[in-house]
Amino acid sequence: MNRTQLLQETRKMHFEEILSLRTKHRLTQEEAARMLGVSDRTFRRYVDRYNEGGLDGLLDKRLTQESARKAPADEAMALVDRYRSQHKGWNVMHFHAWYQRDGGTRSYSWVKNQLQAAQVVPKGKKRGAHRKKRERSPLPGMMIHQDGSTHEWVPGKKWDLIVTMDDATNEHYSMFFTDEEGTASSFAGVKDVLLARGLFCSFYSDRGSHYWHTPEAGGKVDKKNLTQFGRAMHQLGIEMIPAYSPEARGRSERAFSTHQDRLVKELAFFGITEMAAANHYLRERYLPAFNAEFMEPAPEQGSGFVPLLNAQINDILCEQHERTVGRNNCVTFERITLQIPQNSHRCNYIKVKVRIHRYPDRSLAIFHGPRKLADYHPDGKIKEGQDKAAA
Repeated sequence: MNRTQLLQETRKMHFEEILSLRTKHRLTQEEAARMLGVSDRTFRRYVDRYNEGGLDGLLDKRLTQESARKAPADEAMALVDRYRSQHKGWNVMHFHAWYQRDGGTRSYSWVKNQLQAAQVVPKGKKRGAHRKKRERSPLPGMMIHQDGSTHEWVPGKKWDLIVTMDDATNEHYSMFFTDEEGTASSFAGVKDVLLARGLFCSFYSDRGSHYWHTPEAGGKVDKKNLTQFGRAMHQLGIEMIPAYSPEARGRSERAFSTHQDRLVKELAFFGITEMAAANHYLRERYLPAFNAEFMEPAPEQGSGFVPLLNAQINDILCEQHERTVGRNNCVTFERITLQIPQNSHRCNYIKVKVRIHRYPDRSLAIFHGPRKLADYHPDGKIKEGQDKAAA
């Protein structure tokens, strides 16, 4: 006997005793109702139902009637069959999101109960003690997280997934796979945010060597000796904040836990095994769906983003190296000789300090102050359409 049935039987026994006292005028109607824990009106209804049907008339009729809203049995069976045949191993929340995208109207609880009743998904374990989370930033654009995760996203292939997200809303602004996380991938993620939303206030990341120089392993970062990425953030006026433990990056760590569960299953579902196709799927389907499901409203109204005005983003989000021009009007950079073409500003640049920019696609450029002198292919050959190089 379940709890509801037990309460029903107890009420029947208690009611008969109280009604006997009421019939003998030893209790008023108000006192009898109070002893049953009901109102006077409900007590009168109980008496009428008892007179019509005896003790069985006191039973809650809702317990013996089929709900008009109950789903048909074949709908529940079809749901379970779909899970078994197409989505086996998916967690209930992931499956329910796809069920809704395909027009399903039942609640998450109903879907979970049907799958658990059919024993195709396990019942969840009891959660541990609640721990207070760090408060989110009040406005979008006040703090941006970036992190990477190396994982076997498709069978036999390990890629790095780079995610750039907002601390206030959990919105993912950029997601893409790359062979290896590094300076170029970090620039690419930040560039996506800058072009889509504008300048943000601060940047939060781990202490990876492309973000920070750390003199002692596990120690404090060197905020004066900047990496190429740190120099670019300083140039843009964006504050960099280092995280000193995985727990400190809890928000992005939880997001990666979801991605490692869902993305692997979705890429397998569509038979995607190549990085280009996987990145296309991320942009066109996964990222919009993830934001629609997991994005939260910011704690306060407004925005921490500011417009990006007249900034040469490509020449900021790149490597910059200082070199001195040789006697032959050439610059040597990583065993590549770059010859500076003639121009109208000066005859030559011998012994002049210039700046070499190396972009994420490995192409190069030489600058003298704010002026670009030439663009080069990764192998050092000058790009077409420029003045001929000086002999």
